[in-house]
Amino acid sequence: MLLTLDVGNSNISVGVWEGEKLRSSARLATQRARTGDQYAVELEVMLLHRGIAPTKLAGAAISSVVPELTGALAAAAEQLTGVRPLVLLPGVKTGLALRVDNPAQVGADIVAASVAAKERFPLPCLIADLGTATKLIAIDGDGAFRGCAIAPGVGISLDALSAQASQLPTISFDAVGKSVGTNTIESMTSGVVYGTAAMLDGMAERMEKELGVSFSTLAATGGLADGILRHCKRAFIYEANLVLDGLRIIYGKQA
Repeated sequence: MLLTLDVGNSNISVGVWEGEKLRSSARLATQRARTGDQYAVELEVMLLHRGIAPTKLAGAAISSVVPELTGALAAAAEQLTGVRPLVLLPGVKTGLALRVDNPAQVGADIVAASVAAKERFPLPCLIADLGTATKLIAIDGDGAFRGCAIAPGVGISLDALSAQASQLPTISFDAVGKSVGTNTIESMTSGVVYGTAAMLDGMAERMEKELGVSFSTLAATGGLADGILRHCKRAFIYEANLVLDGLRIIYGKQA
């Protein structure tokens, strides 16, 4: 079995694969002060709780956008598997062409999601990754990464509103109601939730025009996607574990 870890700013997504089948998945909180030993213990407890013996793990693959934790998670994965993990860094064989100004600057999570989309979906494809940041990733008809747009995520937007405007409360974006809010909470959730949904629709149209394509697939991933996609006019396919699947595919390309 293969252990995959996607280290994000808010959460660490964990997946255990048996061949192409996702045997188990979980999320851990991203805690920058933790050591490799601490994460090894937490991962082992999580695996055993799901009936998976760490001795069954044959390897691990990691994508990380938190550099200060990459080494700790790599050490934890090595403790669990007994072998050095694959860390998705520039130079790792992915099979993905990066047609951008500086390929080394493309985030590991973006690369992994793009690889999975290239393998699984009709092209060209737009991927919306709604996590700490909202990322819109464009894959052309040849399966090449053409670039992306990055905006503050839904959670960040709500937190910023509450923190910077003294009269606005802290709220949950799940409380969305009318688009024309008649009270403070409705107005805030409308602006963030419906605003994000409108951005996804509008950016998809704008990117299609700029690239001269019509996206065959609109895919979405990320922990906050489900609460937004239902309000989009265009139909997105939701794939919760797209990045983890991309790590699985990339790991298999190293043989």
